[in-house]
Amino acid sequence: MPTYFFRLTIMAESSSIQKLKSKVQNGITQDFDSGLSDRYSILIAGVDEVGRGALFGPVVAAAVVLPPSALKELVAAQIRDSKKLSCARRLKLAAHICQVALDWQIGFATSAEIDRINILQASLLAMKRAVLKLKIQPELCLVDGRQPIKDLFIPQQAIVKGDEQSLAIASASIVAKVWRDALITRLAVKYPQYDLVTNKGYGTQRHIKGLKQHGPCRLHRLSFRPCQVREQGVGSRE
Repeated sequence: MPTYFFRLTIMAESSSIQKLKSKVQNGITQDFDSGLSDRYSILIAGVDEVGRGALFGPVVAAAVVLPPSALKELVAAQIRDSKKLSCARRLKLAAHICQVALDWQIGFATSAEIDRINILQASLLAMKRAVLKLKIQPELCLVDGRQPIKDLFIPQQAIVKGDEQSLAIASASIVAKVWRDALITRLAVKYPQYDLVTNKGYGTQRHIKGLKQHGPCRLHRLSFRPCQVREQGVGSRE
């Protein structure tokens, strides 16, 4: 189906998407993703971001294209929103997702970009970068949240709490979370004063204490109020 007409079809049949959403209020099933892929015979990418509320490091997004044949086994593996999983469970599921996915890619926006264009726009930019890196182009992107991705020339559907309804979006959430956590853990070696291994860049008491004692480093988001402090000791913006 040509992209233009497919886009119009998705818009015209948004009620069908709402009906699919109503089926999964009690947890993720394969109904949502398979319902769309079967109805339109298309490849779907799930897109989600992590790290939006962190004080340190990039906001990271993943785009994951799942084959319809993998949906049942991912349901059995109890794929869900990454925030509801233990670290060990996320690691195991991320490896499984990457193994069965037709394609998956990571995109991110740096702290400097977040400060320049704001966290919402940076999150959308990270998601766009992840989608554009896909070697297998999807025919529909399911995007977590209220905002569609700007200037994305692929049909898309924004879904509030999509990581609780779509296997593809939940899978993207898990892959992005594992990738970002690994990055922050590596960066923690250079910046031990902020307890990044534990907090992964979020504003815990020990992180805030580190900011007050040492000031922000170059990877902190200076547009975020907790980072707008003066160091009590030696500065660390390097």
